[in-house]
Amino acid sequence: MTALTRFPRFFVTSPSACPYLPGRQERKIFTELNGAHAGELNDALGRIGFRRSQSVAYRPSCVGCNACLSVRVVTGEFRPNATQRKLIRRHSDLEVTACRPWATEEQYQLLRRYLSARHPGGGMTMMDETDYADMVEQSPVSTYVIEYREPAERGGELVGACITDQQADGLSMIYSFFAADRPERQGLGNLIIMDHIVRARNAGLPYVYLGYWVKGSERMAYKTRYRPMEVLGPKGWSRLEEDAAAPVAEKQPAFA
Repeated sequence: MTALTRFPRFFVTSPSACPYLPGRQERKIFTELNGAHAGELNDALGRIGFRRSQSVAYRPSCVGCNACLSVRVVTGEFRPNATQRKLIRRHSDLEVTACRPWATEEQYQLLRRYLSARHPGGGMTMMDETDYADMVEQSPVSTYVIEYREPAERGGELVGACITDQQADGLSMIYSFFAADRPERQGLGNLIIMDHIVRARNAGLPYVYLGYWVKGSERMAYKTRYRPMEVLGPKGWSRLEEDAAAPVAEKQPAFA
């Protein structure tokens, strides 16, 4: 590993309005991911709470606030509850494909529908096709786009997608979007998470990284539905809730 990879240069953004807690400001620390060891660096940083966006790894570094907590699902011990099992059965007809990170017009149009339905005032609504292509394709690590489609006999429409990194110890869900305007397909976001948990567990990967959780934020509450979950604190990773341990399967490729 090169010295540049072992000792990356970090930078800090200027403060801006916090998107999760009113009246607060956010600041991020970040570094570039490039070169032959970008994947190793991303894995190491992911274990201490960093997230990837294109060729940058970042994490919150807010003055006087540590509300954003990294969370990950322990895949070997996850057992869906009755509601989650019902959701899996409801969408069991979907066809799921792991695709190489190549942006398509179909994906982009689904993203626009999703943002319009769920985040109409968000900054991502300004993204054009080039911005979306950069988000998908500018990845220096092992990345896939997981597509969720209607059955071929019903037209094969794309109804969900997730940009996903495969790291050494798990899958990191970078960004997911879906047909939030289809009442008959309610719960697609939850289904995508559970599909990733199953994929990771079958591949022998112990975790699915869900990004940041802010206690008390309604937008973030869904992340705590997947137990057991670990949260990153000053002393490292610990259980958000105690559960009995279960063995993890032998490692296999997550995206065979």
